[in-house]
Amino acid sequence: MIEVLVVDDDMRVARVNAAYVEKVPGFHVAGEAHSAAEALHRLETLPRLDLVLLDHYLPDATGLAVVQEMRRRGDQTDVIMVTAARDVSTVQAAMRHGALQYLVKPFAFAGLRAKLEAYAELRRTLDGGGEAEQAEVDRIFGALSASSEPDLPKGHSPTTAELVRQSLMHADGPLSAQEIAERTGVSRQTAQRYLKLLERTGRARLTLKYGDAGRPEHRYVWATRA
Repeated sequence: MIEVLVVDDDMRVARVNAAYVEKVPGFHVAGEAHSAAEALHRLETLPRLDLVLLDHYLPDATGLAVVQEMRRRGDQTDVIMVTAARDVSTVQAAMRHGALQYLVKPFAFAGLRAKLEAYAELRRTLDGGGEAEQAEVDRIFGALSASSEPDLPKGHSPTTAELVRQSLMHADGPLSAQEIAERTGVSRQTAQRYLKLLERTGRARLTLKYGDAGRPEHRYVWATRA
C-alpha cells in the first residue's frame, strides 16, 4: 500500500480528499494535517509515509515552505501539490522544490484518481531498478504528466471507457477483446473499439499471440506493464 498524508487547512476538504484517496486501489491514508507545523510533525512521527497531498495555503506557512523544510531535513517523501494556487510562479517553485505533480482546486474525484494512478505507475516503473533505455526514460517522465482519460471521440461512452480501462489496468497479463467483453459485459466489437482507442492514445499496447494456425490473436496490456 502507498501511505499518504493529506494536508489541508480546511478539515472538511481534508476529509473529502482522504475519502477520495481511500477509493483508489493501492492507496491508504496514514494521517491528516491542517497546518504546516502539524504536517511536519506527522512527517516525523508517522511510521511510514510515501506521499504527501499538500495544500499551499496553510494558516502558519505555505505548502512550498513545508516542502523546503522537508528537503532541508533530508526528507525525500514524494509530494503532490493540491491547491487553489494557480499563479505560474507558485507552480514553477513547486516544481523546483521537487513536487512531482500539481493539481488545481476545485477538482473532481477523477482528477485526483488520475494523478494517484500516474504516481503509482511511476513507482512501479522505478521499483524495477536497473538501467533505463530511452523508451523507459520516456515512460517514466510520461507517468508524471499522465492525465485522466483521453478526449473520447463522438459515439464513445465515458462509462464504457472506464470499464475497459479498469479491466485492463488490473489484469495479470494481456487480454483479448473477447476476454475484456466477458469481464465488462459489452460486446466483443465494442471492447475492440475501446481497446484500439487506448492503444492509439498510448494507454495500452498491442501484443500478438500466435497459435497453431490462422491469424495471431490481438491481445492488449496496460502500457506500464508491457
